[in-house]
Parts: sequence; C-alpha cells; structure tokens
Amino acid sequence: MRIFINGQAHQIDAGPDAPLLWVLRNDLGLTAAKYGCGIGKCGACTVLVDGRAQRSCMILMRDVTGLPVTTLEGLAPTGADASNAAIVPLRNTFLAEQAAQCGYCIPGILMSAIALLDATPDPTRRQIREALADNLCRCGSQPRILRAVERAARTIRIEGKQDGTDVRS
Repeated sequence: MRIFINGQAHQIDAGPDAPLLWVLRNDLGLTAAKYGCGIGKCGACTVLVDGRAQRSCMILMRDVTGLPVTTLEGLAPTGADASNAAIVPLRNTFLAEQAAQCGYCIPGILMSAIALLDATPDPTRRQIREALADNLCRCGSQPRILRAVERAARTIRIEGKQDGTDVRS
C-alpha cells in the first residue's frame, strides 16, 4: 500500500484495515501520535489528513491512500513538510505558558491547533475551545493550553502584518 506521510511517499506492507496509528508508529517510527484510548475519544493520536485534524487510531489505511498525512514530526522546522508557519509560534507559546505537564496529549493538541489556525487564522476563544474539545488533558493544563493557542494566533497575525502577508487587514 502506498501512502504519503510528511511529504514523502512510502510503500507499506499493511492491510487496508490496519489503523493508520499502528503504521505510523510501528512501520515508520513516527511516535509523536500517541496511543491513548484506541476509540478516537482522547485525541492523543491526532494527525492531519488532507489538512484536517483526524484521529489516526480510527482511520484505516484504505482511507488515507492517496491523501497527504502530516504528523507532528513533519511540521518540525527541519521536517519534510515544514511549510506550516504556525508550528514555531505554537511551540514557543506552549513553552512560555508552560502548557504541558506530562506532555502525552500535547502532540495531538498541537495538531488540532494547527488545523484550527490554518482554517481560522484569527480564532475566538470559543473557536479554540471547540477545536480542542476532543483532546483530553488530564493534567489540568487546559487554561494554559488555551492561552498558548491564543498567543500563537496573535503572534502569527502580527508577523503576517509585519511582512505584508496578512490579507485579512
């Protein structure tokens, strides 16, 4: 089966009913997406499929054939798909707000936040809450996570206005 992960084509020896999460972690060694609940309720395994936040534990290989899949590893500044400008402000604001305690949920939350900021560059607090509602954090970091996403959105807006790329003004 041929799939596209982080801008690269991979030929995977997995059946069409194999969960994407297993292929990412076991076949490709991409471990940012975490196994949490296995039923799509916790968000720890969130990746982008064709730009949309999706739970990789619930997506079967047949459902991603021919679609671009992006993991957190693919958004790293040196990653194959480093075109997403939101990852650096998110990383910086998550650190500044101390938004991660144990960190297990953070890769999934970051992927959901990336999908939100790509679709809605100037989100309200309500939109942020809705976008992250299906990502569980049991450490109680939600207020800091919300502040971090708000700060990242503000940073992206400011940087866009400074370099002239902001078309919303």
